[in-house]
Amino acid sequence: MTPKSAAAAARATVYGYPRQGGNRELKRAVEGYWKGRVTADALRATAADLRRTTWEQLAGAGLHEVPTGDFSYYDHVLDTSVMVGAVPARHRAAVDADPLDGYFAMARGNQDVAPLEMTKWFDTNYHYLVPELGPDTVFTADSSQQVGTLTEALALGHTARPVLVGPVTYLLLAKPAPGVAAGFEPLTLLDRLLPVYAEVLADLRAAGATWVQLDEPALVQDRTPAELNAAARAYRDLGALTDRPQLLVASYFDRLGDALPVLAKAPVEGLALDFTGPAAANLEALAAVGGLPGKRLVAGVVDGRNIWINDYEKSLATLGTLLGLAECVDVAASCSLLHVPVDAAAERDVDPQVLRWLAFARQKTAEVVTLAKGLARGTGSITAELARNRADLASRSNSPITRDPAVRARVAAVTDADGRRSAPYEQRSSAQRAALGLPLLPTTTIGSFPQTAELRTARADLRAGRIDAAAYEERIKAEIRDVLAFQEKAGLDVLVHGEPERNDMVQYFAERLTGYLATQHGWVQSYGTRYVRPPVLAGDISRPEPMTVRWTSYANSLTDRPVKGMLTGPVTMLAWSFVRDDQPLGDTARQVALALRDEVDDLEAAGTSVIQVDEPALRETLPLRAADRAGYLAWATESFRLTTGGVRPETQIHTHMCYAEFGDIVQAIDDLDADVISLEAARSHMQVARELAAHGYPREAGPGVYDIHSPRIPSAEEAAALLRKGLEAIPPQRLWVNPDCGLKTRGWPETRASLENLVAAARTVRDELR
Repeated sequence: MTPKSAAAAARATVYGYPRQGGNRELKRAVEGYWKGRVTADALRATAADLRRTTWEQLAGAGLHEVPTGDFSYYDHVLDTSVMVGAVPARHRAAVDADPLDGYFAMARGNQDVAPLEMTKWFDTNYHYLVPELGPDTVFTADSSQQVGTLTEALALGHTARPVLVGPVTYLLLAKPAPGVAAGFEPLTLLDRLLPVYAEVLADLRAAGATWVQLDEPALVQDRTPAELNAAARAYRDLGALTDRPQLLVASYFDRLGDALPVLAKAPVEGLALDFTGPAAANLEALAAVGGLPGKRLVAGVVDGRNIWINDYEKSLATLGTLLGLAECVDVAASCSLLHVPVDAAAERDVDPQVLRWLAFARQKTAEVVTLAKGLARGTGSITAELARNRADLASRSNSPITRDPAVRARVAAVTDADGRRSAPYEQRSSAQRAALGLPLLPTTTIGSFPQTAELRTARADLRAGRIDAAAYEERIKAEIRDVLAFQEKAGLDVLVHGEPERNDMVQYFAERLTGYLATQHGWVQSYGTRYVRPPVLAGDISRPEPMTVRWTSYANSLTDRPVKGMLTGPVTMLAWSFVRDDQPLGDTARQVALALRDEVDDLEAAGTSVIQVDEPALRETLPLRAADRAGYLAWATESFRLTTGGVRPETQIHTHMCYAEFGDIVQAIDDLDADVISLEAARSHMQVARELAAHGYPREAGPGVYDIHSPRIPSAEEAAALLRKGLEAIPPQRLWVNPDCGLKTRGWPETRASLENLVAAARTVRDELR
């Protein structure tokens, strides 16, 4: 096919779409089901309505092919575990008794069984459920969900492409099940898994699928020769099947590197590649391997992870280059649109000038369609769209919103000394022990306490004018008093004020910093039914006035025990926002760090002796390729130290990280130079404590003993057992006792019981150490 005919064949598609609905209908239905207010049939009907609405919107926008299989009640990796029969033994009875309840037991756990471990999906803020596999795992195909949604879409008249997690990525994301002997590698199960995928593919073909997409994002990471050989074998075997649809193997989030020639040579009919950000390197690499003669290329040229409008001329230039490298070139977003909100047009409070710069899922779909039209019919067919796009890009580039000379001058004046504490850790530790007088195995929480319906109602009433600021503040003060009274009664050693005034750990600060803007409807799934509204970082950052000092000082006035000041760190402020793409991330991080440094200094001046600067996103934002990590970690750790470097030795600096793999960033954790770090550890059975010990981490640490992402109430004995595991790696003089994460999403009854058990466990183990 010539470039001209390839262009004529250009089609528009996406890999996935937000699942929640325009008003988070799925969240309400699922949580209603958990509470017994929504029946299983009603939940399924809501899900079917959401899928139908999404497909109709996508087809109506001009997509030639809609995805199926991207919808999930909780998580698409968990759906894959169900599809291949990888149900842990502890969940089998629940799944056999009721598949839907068993599915949610795997996701959330219950009082009888612990859930699957949860961690970050590559370098995004989405969390997936980690498959648990062992040498005895027996895979069995269950394609009912995948066939069912495909059948729905076909019956509605859509051209549909099922999307599945690929077999290699599935195994590379998995972990050995608890109790499996050390050294087991899930990838060794590939030959056992491939026949199950073959059966699913045959079922989908029988149901009417002409194409199936197999997502292999794990191949954009550094992979060993053995892992690349496994990928080659997987697609050699799947490609050799006779009873299958055409196969489209997709990667995203970064460049494929050594995996590109492996996939280019595989006997499959198409590849879907990311050409945005660092993955732009795929363009040159594809040319270097001779392109994809005779194959379909789906080109991800619209950024699926950020919310800025596409540069049409730049994307069309990339697409034009690609035309000579494949049999046909189709246009797509770079990855699933799961990672962006639904519709920017719903934002009524955003400055109209800024709104011109934003593209959520619905707008990105329109961009894909426009680019496909321009590629197929020539730029003359999209003259008006190109002119509007140029004007919108120029509006952003020239806007005073994006530049503050005072902020840039302050960043330019930063010195190395600004990012160093005035005394080494050993001296600080002695000063802090003397000042705080804490017991062995001190107990604390991570920061937030339950955000009750009453608190959310009070915020809504304030926004609507039903109550005034004075009445709202009295409600917040009452909540702080109650939270402190409970903590004192429970026996916690270092208290928190509970953050009742905060809507979200990033949004709260973004609303008080210049350069950020908040959305009203920009919800994005973090995990399960947990949705967040990432703020938009549009301009230079500064802090007009203190953000937390008033409430922290009020809490300190109510107790003799130390109360932590609670801030969100600079890397997390970037990672959990839609960050600007017109300057290096390190420059933006330094701006945020300096604004937070002002807050840290003011907290200390107001008498706060313990200050926690949370950085749960430090690992999440780690580049997927090792070659890119040193530069990132340099500015990431520098920005944390810049935030905290100005305090006195006796002021104890904490940080917190959760739900990620920490083993490969322990040196970076060390480089933060925090006095205390708390980390998720309950679901991963204290793995991080062992990783800290192996590194020789010299400071204090609190690996969590209470999994707050499950409704389970851990017993005192269970928490004590985890503490003893922690003590095998961390000496008691440096071990803290705390939950895995904040308690915002939990209810008060389970919070009270769990924290009382946590304190009881600490006392039991203290007595054992005497």
